[in-house]
Parts: sequence; structure tokens; C-alpha cells
Amino acid sequence: MSDLVREAARPLTHGASASPVAAVAGTALLRLNAASVRFGDVQALRPVTLTLYRGDRLALVGANGSGKTTLLRLLNGQISPSSGERSLAGHGRPPVSAMLFQRPFLLNLSVRRNLQLAFWLAGVPAAERVARLPLALDRVGLQALADRPARSLSGGQQQRLALARAWGVRPDILFLDEPTASLDPSAKREVEALIEEFARDGMTLVMSSHNLGQVKRLASRVVHLDAGRLVVDLPTEPFFNHDALPPEAAQFLKGELPWT
Repeated sequence: MSDLVREAARPLTHGASASPVAAVAGTALLRLNAASVRFGDVQALRPVTLTLYRGDRLALVGANGSGKTTLLRLLNGQISPSSGERSLAGHGRPPVSAMLFQRPFLLNLSVRRNLQLAFWLAGVPAAERVARLPLALDRVGLQALADRPARSLSGGQQQRLALARAWGVRPDILFLDEPTASLDPSAKREVEALIEEFARDGMTLVMSSHNLGQVKRLASRVVHLDAGRLVVDLPTEPFFNHDALPPEAAQFLKGELPWT
């Protein structure tokens, strides 16, 4: 799939061998079984076993270079595991996914044409494309800007357009890579509000973020990574308030991780 479409109390879990239990006990959508990723001589992700459930709002946190983006891309199927397995759940059709990047990829076309092209690439039937386009624009508040060149939009408006593209393909899972990292506070609030609405409508979320306040607001489940290892997988409230986190996670929350 093109980048254009990719843009729409539980016990503490240590290490990679345990099988995490999702904060929302819904239907399993996809699984990693001892899946690792290596880029040449670099072990980017050590064996991870993880199940993503329908309704999860999963946040991936950790220091720079901890493996968040690699795990996000592995879950989304953009990269294949070097060892282990990634599998989709066998309940009817495979889950549909979309991905939102820090900086959305937009063509030098109008807002409307960017949406039309994204829906076409995603295989949305022609009649449905016509019906979905105004709904998607309305959902993100861009109706009045439909004929404006997409690249002339502000950063927050561009991210809202990317969310409209994602919403329009009706994904089961929305992957988000630092979705508000480059936005001002007002635009962050707008984008967070849309993400929250999508989740309330039943969309499963997987996001990487350095913004711990955002994680508290949006996530129901947190995975902490350190040097390519899955260290903790907990519901959000216990993650931020647990008094027995592993040292790597505790130091991360306190901002005391040493330089590497």
C-alpha cells in the first residue's frame, strides 16, 4: 500500500517471552510471536510477543532509538520480522489499517483531490468515494477548504486532512507516528480531539509518542521499550502509578535515563 493511504489491574509484563493481555479484552486483531527486526548489524527490535485487540488504544513510549517506530512499522506490516512471526487474526476478513505520519505526504493538488486519490488507491468503490468525501471533510472541519491546495494548509490542517484520508478508508486500526510532534498547542488539541473521536467510534489505535501527557489522555494501554526490548506492557493508569516498574521504565518516567 502506498504512503498516501498508510497516512489514515493486569500483572506487570517483563521481557519478550510473556504474552501481554490487552487493557480492553476485545477480539484479537493481530499478533507478534517472538518477532524481532534487524537492519544489517543493528538489532533494532529484540523478540517481542504482543497481541493487539479490537478497541485497544496502545501507546508505544521510550527514549529515542528504543524501537518505537520499528515496532509500529512491524505491527503495520511495513516491515517483516527478521525472526519470529507477525500474524493477522483469523476472524473473518483481515483488519484494514491506515497510518498517520508526523508530516503527512500530500500531493500538489487540492484538498478534495488528495482525498479522492487516497480513496481510489484504497480500493473504495466509486459510488462510495463520492459519498464519503463530504463526510470526511465535515468530520475534520475542512469543508470550506476543499478546493485549497493541500500543501498551502497549516500544519494542523494538513494533519486533519491526513486524518480525513484515514477515516475515509474505514480502517480497523489507525497507526500514528508522533502525530502531533510538529504542531502548536492549539493544533495539537484539535488533532487529539479527532483521534479521541475516532477511538470512541470503535477504531483501534496504535501510536508512538514522546508526549506523556498525550499518552495519559489518549491511551488505554502503554508499552515501554528500551534498547529494542519490550520492558513493560500495562494499562495506562497502572503504568504511570505503579510502584514496582522495572528500573528502565521508572528512570524513563523520571527523565533520568543515561545517555547511550
